[in-house]
Amino acid sequence: MPESWKMGNNVSVDEISACESHQWYRKFMTECPSGQLTYYEFKQFFGLKNLSPRSDAYVKTMFATFDMNDDGYIDFMEYVAALSLVMKGGVQQKLRWYFKLYDVNGSGCIDRDELLIIIKSVRAINGHQEQELSAEDFTNMVFDRIDINGDGQLSMEEFMEGIQGDEMLLRTLTESLDLTHIVQKIRGDLAS
Repeated sequence: MPESWKMGNNVSVDEISACESHQWYRKFMTECPSGQLTYYEFKQFFGLKNLSPRSDAYVKTMFATFDMNDDGYIDFMEYVAALSLVMKGGVQQKLRWYFKLYDVNGSGCIDRDELLIIIKSVRAINGHQEQELSAEDFTNMVFDRIDINGDGQLSMEEFMEGIQGDEMLLRTLTESLDLTHIVQKIRGDLAS
C-alpha cells in the first residue's frame, strides 16, 4: 500500500468497511469533484466559516497534518485515512497524530510555545468556557509532568509515554482534541 494511504502508524483504508468507504467517497467527490481538497475547500467541507485568526491557524495546522504528502491538497486516500484515525484509531495512533499536530514547526519535538498555541487555539474553537487552569498553567503542568530530561522540549517518546502514563492528561487531550467534537462545536457556534 502506498505510504500516502496511511495515517499515523498503521491506520489505513483497510480498517474501514466497504460501505463506509463508498459513503465517504460519494460525499468527498460531491463536495470536491477535482478529487483534491484545498484548504479553502476543507473549511467549506466541514462548514467552518468566520473563524477567528487563532481558530483558523489551528484548522490550518490540522489540514497540514492530514495532507500527508505535503502537496497542499487532501486527496481521497488522505481524507479516508484521517477519518479512520479519528473514528477508529487506537490511543497510540491518536497520540502520534496529536504529537504531529502540536509539532507546528516539524522539528520532531514540541516546545512550550507550540503546545501553548495549540491549547489556546483549541480553547478558542471550543468556546471561552471557564477552565480550571489557564492555557499557560496547563502547558506548564504538562511539561512539569512529562518533560523527563527537563530540556523544555518533548520528544515523541516523552510525549507518548508521559501522556499514556498520566490518566488526567490522557483524558484531557483526548476529549479536547477529538476532531468530531471540535467540528460539531464549531458548527453549533456558527449556527447560533
